[in-house]
Amino acid sequence: MWHLITAPILLPFLTALLIMLPPVHYSPMRRRWLSMISSAIQLVLAVFLLLQVQQQGLMHYAVGNWQAPFGIILVADTLSVVMVCLTSFLALGAICYGSAGEDEKGSFFHPLFQFQLMGINGAFLTGDLFNLFVFFEVLLIASYALLIHAGGKNKTKAAVHYVVLNLTGSAIFLFSLAVLYGTLGTLNIADMAVKVAVLPAEDLMLVKAGGLMLMIVFALKAAVLPLQFWLPATYASASAPVAALFAVMTKIGVYALLRVYSTIFGENAGPLAGMASDWLLPAGLATIALGAVGALASQDFRKLVANLVLVSVGTLVSLVALQTELSAAAALYYTVHSTLVTAALFLIADLIANQRGKAGDRLVSGRRVSQPILLGFIFMIGALTVAGLPPFSGFVGKLMILQSAVEPVSRVLLWSLILLSSLMVIVALSRAGSTLFWRVSGTEPGGGKAPPLQVFAVIWLLLASPLLAVFAGPLTALSQQAAAQLYDTTTSTNSILGQYPVQEIKP
Repeated sequence: MWHLITAPILLPFLTALLIMLPPVHYSPMRRRWLSMISSAIQLVLAVFLLLQVQQQGLMHYAVGNWQAPFGIILVADTLSVVMVCLTSFLALGAICYGSAGEDEKGSFFHPLFQFQLMGINGAFLTGDLFNLFVFFEVLLIASYALLIHAGGKNKTKAAVHYVVLNLTGSAIFLFSLAVLYGTLGTLNIADMAVKVAVLPAEDLMLVKAGGLMLMIVFALKAAVLPLQFWLPATYASASAPVAALFAVMTKIGVYALLRVYSTIFGENAGPLAGMASDWLLPAGLATIALGAVGALASQDFRKLVANLVLVSVGTLVSLVALQTELSAAAALYYTVHSTLVTAALFLIADLIANQRGKAGDRLVSGRRVSQPILLGFIFMIGALTVAGLPPFSGFVGKLMILQSAVEPVSRVLLWSLILLSSLMVIVALSRAGSTLFWRVSGTEPGGGKAPPLQVFAVIWLLLASPLLAVFAGPLTALSQQAAAQLYDTTTSTNSILGQYPVQEIKP
């Protein structure tokens, strides 16, 4: 069972290699079926791994049997495995949508998609910061190519901005790792958590500088204000299945913020405890406001959805800044909800654009869609869910968020912005829906009907919302368990470090 931890990384890697071999590579149908079957198996294995973690508690895997803190360690706790399950569920929907014809508009769609899954899963499961950097690079390299899949001026322009900014972030990441390794002598997260707690006074500023550089990197990956300007154009220009998968990309940055600043620089970090909170809370709140205003100002539906991603990122970063178990539990539930619904909305935007002719998804009068009842219904479900209205999962998630703000100042700020942004999102989506479905010119539809596989992919992702609401009780309990496990740093470090106790750093 311990080897199961490696499956979410090895399976997409091996699938990508198989797809590029001649018997599969020259057959579009074989590529599609192999990619979809592999994604389904990844989801099954991720769920099975979650059940194992529930039974056995935190699991870690020493690659090559080199134990922590000396070797490469993969760590499976409730938080990381839930994120792997989320990624696998999302990937299955996105790959099904892409297999309806989008994959043939460019080269190597399926192997690149699988390589990106490998990088995303690895980022969630790694137990040290250097391998977090490695998996970041794996997923980013794949995302560079996927972003310009099918070509086009807008995609190329967005890709240049995306690549330059992420290369800059990678350079800062390396600088911060060098500073932290030079000071602490380790990049294993559990080992760093123990060493930071006994850090000599003369090394405090160096470690703080390294930690704040990490915050900049993760904030860039998550698209937190003022490092958010790349996201709307990038996500809006990507093809629909790629944009859907990208919905989880910003969550990797949020996950890294939560993991690092709850474990390494958490409440046991002495003078460095909570050092990022003063920066993250105002940045997160400002990102919520900017995303809501951007949604109102959007001139096309894809840009509107991209700004909804910013709203979700700002909400999650604000929760990370609160540094409590309640906020971490709310952040996990809201991450699952917001990722799946925004991914579904990217796919819905593509379906609408394909059926409106030249008007596409622009919020102007255009030809009517050929499936108004179907598209109108799924648009309504997606809009109600992302706006946080009952009885859908968004309402449960926002209720948990509001309950997690216990201090008076954070309660006033967070409640005000969450409720106001929800109202602005409702207005923006109402305007978009009335324009796309009611401002119709002509009598003939602008395009053909959506392929059944694409409709299935959208329903697959939207189905998560009512399920998250129906099973809100056990899922919130799971989120609370993940949060408790995250903040129980003593148990996790003892479990991971095992027979190699960390020695106190001598001044």
